Amino acid sequence: MLMNKKTGSAILEISNHPCFDDKARHKYGRIHLPVAPRCNIQCNFCDRQYDCVNESRPGVTSVVLSPHQALAYLKKVFALRKDISVAGIAGPGDPFANPEETMETLRLIRKAYPDLLLCVATNGLNIFPYIEELAKLRVSHITITINAVDPLIGEKIYAWVRDKMNVYRGKEAAEVLLCRQLEGLIGIKKHGITAKINTIIISGVNDGHIAEISRKVSEAGADIMNLIPMYAVAGTAFENIPEPSSGLLENCRKDASRFIPIMRHCMRCRSDAVGLLGEKLSPENVSLLKSYASLPLEGQERRPYVACASREGISVNMHLGRAEKIYVYGRGGDTYKLITVRKIPKSGGAGERWLKLAGTLKDCRALLVEAAGGAPREILGKQGIKIITFPGLIEKGLEAVYGADYIPGLADQGNCARRKTEPGSDPSCGCGCKGGGGGCG
Repeated sequence: MLMNKKTGSAILEISNHPCFDDKARHKYGRIHLPVAPRCNIQCNFCDRQYDCVNESRPGVTSVVLSPHQALAYLKKVFALRKDISVAGIAGPGDPFANPEETMETLRLIRKAYPDLLLCVATNGLNIFPYIEELAKLRVSHITITINAVDPLIGEKIYAWVRDKMNVYRGKEAAEVLLCRQLEGLIGIKKHGITAKINTIIISGVNDGHIAEISRKVSEAGADIMNLIPMYAVAGTAFENIPEPSSGLLENCRKDASRFIPIMRHCMRCRSDAVGLLGEKLSPENVSLLKSYASLPLEGQERRPYVACASREGISVNMHLGRAEKIYVYGRGGDTYKLITVRKIPKSGGAGERWLKLAGTLKDCRALLVEAAGGAPREILGKQGIKIITFPGLIEKGLEAVYGADYIPGLADQGNCARRKTEPGSDPSCGCGCKGGGGGCG
């Protein structure tokens, strides 16, 4: 390992990144650590999938890991194979819609592996506040996905953009996103980080816009561009748009190559990919991933949020099986704030729906519901998410979970938080719910 005499830090072999260097991909592999489940934009071609082993595309993972789980998994992978040159974070959501998890993972890896290449792939909406620390951590490669530099085209691609508590739609969403992306790209290059631009080619939407995108990002300092044909995903707004032909892809590459070098060996990797480019995720690796996802959380990884099944975000008033969305809250000082609203995965057999939900709620310590069946209680419980029956105001439920008067039933039994002095209580659970003697759990 070569060392920088001035700083005492390792000199990174940045040419060994298989996604940025065509020669490196035949010798070196990468590992993607799926620690970022949430996303802050909704692309009309994207549907994130959890606990999925059947698709090979961005946004798909078999599990979601916490930062310490990710480090432990990384160490195991390094013990099994010697061809991994880079660790990256690429979802299944966006790394900077999950900045705490992303940055903590990078800090842990850099401390454990001073000479390892680190990279992230992002939509760029929220990267700018973290660029300085990314540079200090010597993250060597950053990818930003930019699909349009004209808001009139961008508004066709993005359903919405969420910036903190503000949700933008239409042309305004595309304008906000583009401004942040270019700001982030310029900031990345000011700190000497190699920047790659991913652009999804969408037939009939942005395929005539590629030269303008490449010119704009080149002017902002991007080093290389990767043109990716859109993969039609069932259930998305663009599910009926055909994948671009090889001829269209090649024409787009020719247009873009007038302004910037082009990457030609992308494999549309999963968020939990490991090994050489094109290497499929093996059943053994899926099993390994899942075993590390079940490790106990470290002290600083105690799940910070509480999820609520609600119709309108005021009361806990939905049976989990009938709910379509989950409101996620966090604590800020003496108050509680809405962090995000997440969709509940569609129904699936053999508990698949609840496994996916567990991945979606990886950062939640509890899920407050009006009622829930035994299957989700068991499956989410095994993933460390306790389902609590708590019909009533969300604020009261949050006080019970977060407050000093922590109700034992919440932590230990999964029971509802009503006081047993209320009339009609179910005698088998000792709280105030009305049940059939089977208890809330």
